[in-house]
Amino acid sequence: MNQSSSSLSKLMDWTLSLSILLLLLHLGCAIHQTLRQMFPKIEWFNPILILIINHTLHYKIGSFTLLMVFLIGLKSKKQVKTRKALATLLFVIGIAIWCLVSPDTFGPAWYYALAMWGAMLMILTGGTWWSRYLKRSLRVDVFNIENETFPQEERYLNNQYAIHFKASYYYKGRFRNSWINIINPFRGLLVVGTPGAGKSYFVVRNIIIQQLQKGFTMLLYDFKYDDLSRLAYNVLRRSRNQSRFYVIDFDELQYRCNPLALLDDIADAAESSRTIMLGLNKDWIKKQGDFFVESPINFVTALIWFLRKYQNGSYCTLPHVIELMQVEYKTLFPLLHTEPEVSALINPFESAYVHEAWEQLEGQMASAKMAMARLVSPKMYYVLSGNDFHLDLNNPSSPKVLCLANNPQKQEVYGPVLSLYISRAIKLINKKNQLPCSLIFDEFPTIYFNHIDNLMATARSNRVATTLAVQDYSQLKKEYGRDQAEVIMNLAGNVISGQVLGDTAKVLSERFGKVVQERYSYNSGSGDISISEQLNSAIPAARISSLSSGEFVGMVADQPDQEIELKLFHAKIINDHISIQRQERRFRSIPTLPQPTWDELEHNYLMIRQDIQALIQDKLYPK
Repeated sequence: MNQSSSSLSKLMDWTLSLSILLLLLHLGCAIHQTLRQMFPKIEWFNPILILIINHTLHYKIGSFTLLMVFLIGLKSKKQVKTRKALATLLFVIGIAIWCLVSPDTFGPAWYYALAMWGAMLMILTGGTWWSRYLKRSLRVDVFNIENETFPQEERYLNNQYAIHFKASYYYKGRFRNSWINIINPFRGLLVVGTPGAGKSYFVVRNIIIQQLQKGFTMLLYDFKYDDLSRLAYNVLRRSRNQSRFYVIDFDELQYRCNPLALLDDIADAAESSRTIMLGLNKDWIKKQGDFFVESPINFVTALIWFLRKYQNGSYCTLPHVIELMQVEYKTLFPLLHTEPEVSALINPFESAYVHEAWEQLEGQMASAKMAMARLVSPKMYYVLSGNDFHLDLNNPSSPKVLCLANNPQKQEVYGPVLSLYISRAIKLINKKNQLPCSLIFDEFPTIYFNHIDNLMATARSNRVATTLAVQDYSQLKKEYGRDQAEVIMNLAGNVISGQVLGDTAKVLSERFGKVVQERYSYNSGSGDISISEQLNSAIPAARISSLSSGEFVGMVADQPDQEIELKLFHAKIINDHISIQRQERRFRSIPTLPQPTWDELEHNYLMIRQDIQALIQDKLYPK
């Protein structure tokens, strides 16, 4: 390597020397008259001078050409700071003098010779300074943007269930149009992004529109009602989808629905009990299996199943469960004991009561009573005790779109009840021979749904597409625990992520894998640039942490009959903002039903309490 560099250096020196020699020959022609006057007696010089004069223009062109070759091959010591402006000025002035000045127009021959020598020095100085900067500047990529670009899917891949996002991505120095194709939404879709990253506007919004237009039934959890529900209502109204639209709202009362209807067995009662109790006490999620966690859950299970067995479930509602829970122990235990299927569940409580272990009994039951007491409300009782529709949303005979309205200011109360609706709906949805159904959860960690992992793992064969929108991995861990959060993050086959920070960015970066990237090693002394290849993250965590709003990274899943080679993407989703604003101005508000009067709400509340008294009378003191 050193021998090669030394040979090149010698060659460049000879090139410069030859350029200078040709310039001297040219200048000799320019000042030949002066030379003859100075040396009139040297007659032998005349034939040589005449031979040189015949080729004077060639010498000037050859000298300039060799000078440019020297500058191109020059390897000078590189500098971080180079006087680019002065170098450019000298280089341009030197070339201008060289090309524009001639012996016939410049005046005395000696002036011309000095001008040409000055021009050569300017060109050499300016070119040398630029050689210290130019080669290095061509390699500068401060943020490693070029290395972290990669080819992405530009085809529009469609099928009867696919979801598409039109996008634009940067690759090889220019922006290209692309498509993010979710061709199998039944493999689960996880949408991640901090507030303002564009999850709802760019992703969830498009999912709602496209799936409703393709005939999906839908369960939509709307954390900030009615942002998404209003969109769903207007899309459904204008599409050919035959589903009916329902809303569960505890603020402005809409439809009534009993989530505890259609319980098939005691396992359904246990699942409903676990959902409502863990939703009311989220710190219990990480303590499942503890005695003082499982005891209240079993107690509520016993109450639900007892009401389900009584008169074929005519009193099996959550308000009736809350009221039955308030009955005194001396009446409650004999009452529950009348149902054989419930006896095993209440035996530990009954034993504690018989042996007067009041502290243990209160520890088992008080937590359930205190949590359930937060749900005592005439409005909530009214909604939970009605039967305007059932939760079999994808039933071919009665398809439905159900929006569950939460209120961020009351999420601690509304969240657990909405979780119960979700749990029961999914139990009825996840069956064969039903219509395709979409489950969309905006701000998923604000509710609790047990066995979400089983849903995502098994619902694919039943055409149930699950979309979970979360802000951050740490938020998911806080609400569901580390183990459950990891399962949720890893089960989704399709991932779309906006800007996220910390552990979330690291987890996603590892999931997206690595690609071969070029690395440049620069020697400022010799000016050598060595290139090596190594595996680095395709989308580093730092890149994910700095995404702009509407810019997303992710990975899509394919299926056997539609394979996608380029699954990874880093693109900006394109929304027609003007068209969206124009459409939203034409949106209709969700129709509201006639609101019940306060007297009607109070009457319903009192009727539920009377139902419990009538049940006690019928079971314990029959006529």
